[in-house]
Amino acid sequence: MTGAGGTSETYDLAIDPTRSTLDTAVRVAGLAEAARFDALFTADLLSFDAQGAIGSQEPLVFVSALSQVTSRIGLIATVSSTFHHPYNLARLFGTLDHVSNGRAAWNLVTSSVGEENFGPGELPSPEQRYARAAETLEVVNALWDSWEPDALTADADGRAVLHRERVHPIHHSGEFFTVAGPLNIPPLPQRRPVQIQAGQSEAGTALGARYAEIVFTSLPTLDIATDFTRRIRAQARQLGRAEGLPLIFSSLHATYGASEAEARRRVRERREAIDFDAGRTLVADMLGGGVDLSDLALDKPLPESLLPNVASVNRRRGRVDIFSGYARQGYTLRELVIAAQDTGHWAAAGTPEQLADAVEERFRAGVLDVIGIHGLADPELHDFAVNGLLHELRKRGIVADDYTGDTLRENLGLRLPPPVPRASHGA
Repeated sequence: MTGAGGTSETYDLAIDPTRSTLDTAVRVAGLAEAARFDALFTADLLSFDAQGAIGSQEPLVFVSALSQVTSRIGLIATVSSTFHHPYNLARLFGTLDHVSNGRAAWNLVTSSVGEENFGPGELPSPEQRYARAAETLEVVNALWDSWEPDALTADADGRAVLHRERVHPIHHSGEFFTVAGPLNIPPLPQRRPVQIQAGQSEAGTALGARYAEIVFTSLPTLDIATDFTRRIRAQARQLGRAEGLPLIFSSLHATYGASEAEARRRVRERREAIDFDAGRTLVADMLGGGVDLSDLALDKPLPESLLPNVASVNRRRGRVDIFSGYARQGYTLRELVIAAQDTGHWAAAGTPEQLADAVEERFRAGVLDVIGIHGLADPELHDFAVNGLLHELRKRGIVADDYTGDTLRENLGLRLPPPVPRASHGA
């Protein structure tokens, strides 16, 4: 968190997929750092999605480049544990932490698409993906901990001296990986990059409760946010973790207006522009991709027979749970298409002051620690977000005015976790 009892803010960095240069990303990163955002957040998609979106360029490469044109803002890269080896991940994020001087964070996902590019074979079940993710984190953390803090020192002439006896193999042998270690790069500025985990299915919640410092979730309503936060923190406490962990990270899909009437008008215009035929495909994707909604009436609820058993779905169970819940509440297909425009994320509309009220409500309820904000590349949205919403949140003491440390971990108020016991990595 930023400051004592405050919330932190990230900027969701949408990279222009039609360009191969860094121009837009560099400009936005500069705006975000000038506004004292705590971090830039890069999403990832490993293939075309159901609507044909081409996804994004590789996050680690992009944030590594941005580390050289920024100095304080954190750099969050989304990378899948399903399609990467933990030794490579430890080196990649370790190197990012070095080149950014301690500003790296990993948003771990287990992927719901892209298996056709990493075959042969189908996408593993959520249980298998999360089991692999758990072992990946065990290995990566052990590798980051394989160097004692004073394993590398300087002699009287300023030359590096390696104390080899202070660098330890990890001797990991598990279900998915065998890794001898140690890591072959020096101790990291943060010792471990900040660890974020995206996912809110039962398996995802269990992983987040055990390992994540921050969980990135789709929590569209206060009731859903309250229930999720209570459940994951109860599990974390049972595992002996500190009170208040993991932090809750929600992305706010905001529609701004200088007045309440203007915000309502913008919501109406956005809805009038929806392609409802494409929206049927989007809703089907939110329900797990196994239903055909092409012939259903827009203004009638979905038949119960079309709603999936969440436990049987192999992809994005958290989204399926949200949208099947909406359907069972009686949402019409039209209402589901409208809701799907924000893909299950928290959406709100109003003046900056009204949006600050919505943020404060969640913050005071203890279900919001990190908030994702969009729109800095657009001058009008930048004004609403920075001079409106952020200014109001800072005035209320919810967000800090400036960076409080040199590393992202310090700016988020996150203590270093204890080292992984070496004995836990044996066969």
